[in-house]
Amino acid sequence: MPDLKMKRSALAMAAVLAAGCAALEPPLPSPDPATPARWSAPWPADATADAGLPARAAADIGWRDFFQDGKLQTLIARALANNRDLRVAVSNVEKARAQHLIQRSERLPRLGANATADRIGGDGLSSDSYSAGVGVTGYELDLFGKVRNLTEAASQQYLAQEAARRAVQLALIGEIATAYLALATDRELLGFSQATLKNYQDSYALTEKRFSLGAVSGLELEQIRTQVESARADVARYQGRIALDGNALDLLVGAPVEPALWPAGLNDPGVKLLAPPVGLPSETLLRRPDIRAAEHRLRAANANIGVARAAYFPSVSLTGSLGSASAELTDLFGGGTLLWRFMPQVNVPIFQGERLRANVDSAVADRDIALSQYEKAIQTGFREVADTLALTGALARQHEAQSALVDAATRAEQLSRARYRAGRDSYLLLLDAQRTLYAAQQSMLATRYSEQSNRIALYKALGGGWKEQSR
Repeated sequence: MPDLKMKRSALAMAAVLAAGCAALEPPLPSPDPATPARWSAPWPADATADAGLPARAAADIGWRDFFQDGKLQTLIARALANNRDLRVAVSNVEKARAQHLIQRSERLPRLGANATADRIGGDGLSSDSYSAGVGVTGYELDLFGKVRNLTEAASQQYLAQEAARRAVQLALIGEIATAYLALATDRELLGFSQATLKNYQDSYALTEKRFSLGAVSGLELEQIRTQVESARADVARYQGRIALDGNALDLLVGAPVEPALWPAGLNDPGVKLLAPPVGLPSETLLRRPDIRAAEHRLRAANANIGVARAAYFPSVSLTGSLGSASAELTDLFGGGTLLWRFMPQVNVPIFQGERLRANVDSAVADRDIALSQYEKAIQTGFREVADTLALTGALARQHEAQSALVDAATRAEQLSRARYRAGRDSYLLLLDAQRTLYAAQQSMLATRYSEQSNRIALYKALGGGWKEQSR
């Protein structure tokens, strides 16, 4: 009967300790980002006509399937191997992983072996002593979940760093694609400006001959000259922008990019990007790496509350050793040399001032901060997707209007040129028509760039880009 009572008491004590351990870490609070379940801005009806992508979440679409230009794929692969920001993110993951392993090792006893030899002498006398043994030093019994919560916090920090690395990769791929697209646009604008400059120079040469014969006035000659110089300035401006685009691409890739990998222009078939799938619910945002990182930080902060609460309770540390001691080295492991030591240590907090309560309050505040940051990350992701969706429809309509404007400006320039050659209009009207057409064509290229860069932003905002191949 006494043995039965002792067993029941032990079981009751274990149940109390387990219940106390479970109660120290509070339940994880549920976020309330106050975002709609669906996007307010729908996709245009014809947005999927050229999608070419299966209906799946953007996070499951590999970047090699979304960016189908071979040159761009090569640059992205190089950047993932050479970019210094990504290397820092990878090193941070390795550091967090090592810290997690260090903390996890605290849940197991540390066993060590030692051997000592001691010789004492003086006034012609000397004595020797030898000892060897194995022991456990400072192993803390995890009665109230302190070590377990510390391990959980370190684990969540490691997962947060891994998610942060994926977020850096997403941002890097998006920046490379945008820089590649900007370079393609500027090269297209440069070629267009160079062709326009040549046409203006030919018109100026012809008008200069007519001026020498007295067929045209000096005003018309100077008006054409203004077009020539304006186009020459545009050529110089786009040449400078191309140089800057190349430098930006070199920095992102992490190594010099040879001009052979530059896009020829915005009209290259491979440069055109596919539209991500449509009709995705807002819950897909929870798969974004930055939002997952915020969630893991919240879980780590919640586990730290359990650590702070455990400081209110006693801690028990065990130190023990088992070995042999002898005055002669040859008798070290002989009979009668057994030596053992067992030193349990109990630390009971009695008076700590306000330190323990302040630690708990600080941990709770950190948890609340992490919760707000988690909710803010969800709200930020929702806004990024909503913005790109809103721009998708607006840019589609803008592209349609801009295309009609170019057609109208081209027709107007042709009619104005015909009337000028027939002597029915002055060159001033033709000059105005040419300027309108030139500006409309430049705006058309800018609109196309905005459309394509917006697709990159949408793909990144939906969490795509951290996988190389689709599932």
